[in-house]
Amino acid sequence: MRNLQQAAERICELKGNLVALESLIVAALSSLSNEERDRLRPAFERCAEAARSSLIQAPISEHTIAAFESRIARTDALLDEDPAETGTVEPLLLTTVRVRTFEGPHPLTGASGFFFERDDRLYLVTCRHVLYDEQSGHRPDRIEIALHIDEHNLTRFIDLSILLYRDGLADWRQAEDSGGPIDVAVLPLERSVLPPEVVLRSFRPEHIRASRGRMEVGRSVRIVGFPLGFHDTLHHLPVVRQAAVASSFGLRFQGRGYFLTDARTHRGTSGAPVLVRMRRGEPSGSALPWALLGVHASRLDVGNRDRDEDESLGLNCAWYADVLMALTAE
Repeated sequence: MRNLQQAAERICELKGNLVALESLIVAALSSLSNEERDRLRPAFERCAEAARSSLIQAPISEHTIAAFESRIARTDALLDEDPAETGTVEPLLLTTVRVRTFEGPHPLTGASGFFFERDDRLYLVTCRHVLYDEQSGHRPDRIEIALHIDEHNLTRFIDLSILLYRDGLADWRQAEDSGGPIDVAVLPLERSVLPPEVVLRSFRPEHIRASRGRMEVGRSVRIVGFPLGFHDTLHHLPVVRQAAVASSFGLRFQGRGYFLTDARTHRGTSGAPVLVRMRRGEPSGSALPWALLGVHASRLDVGNRDRDEDESLGLNCAWYADVLMALTAE
């Protein structure tokens, strides 16, 4: 019993030390200029990667690694945070909506989608299998998305119902290339059917162009979506998952038009944008300083995995965002 009490006291002591250290880090980073943060970031990323490699090789639990990744993500976000930025909510969270599919009045599935704007045209981007999946027989005839209608009160929203077919023809666009079908679809949105007070943010072609720079393996990325439909149900906002680039960015993995990410994902995330924060000095061209890398589609696994002995790979495929330029061309 004495040893158990000592262990509990030690855990409480470590928690107190961690909170104090977190306060010090926040205070130190908030006092740095943008230029000083830019100089600190490369050193932080090198040290974090070295620590990550050590932890992976050490005989420790996954909980320790998860806690480490959470703290790294927190510090990474603090480095990106601009003290001059203000607003009630990050614009990033207004780019992505929950997509619910229906066959008539009957609900079918839930997924994610995001807005993409080109010239004066607005689109909803999601995965093709969300709108139609021949293998499973999934064929909804409409979808619903929740739209904010008050920038200062995000609890106010409306559900917009969108038909998927006109005169028996699909209203969305899909594509394929030499590797086969591409699991991405874009659905044109008529601005006339949107409420005049609608609050949303959309990605543009410049966000795709920004993704064509150097993107090293292991680079931290974000996946914004609605895993298992989970979200902030009061403010109708998505959640953000931390991920990492897990294959050579720019190459077509196994000849397909996607790359891999390493992240914990669930059903309902299909159609979510995969993003990387632009570093200071990189031109963003908008109030959204994020490069659009791809569209998250599905988890990947191997067919010969022993489900009793082997864990799932934890890898996902993300279709390159360049396909949106072809799908939104007039």
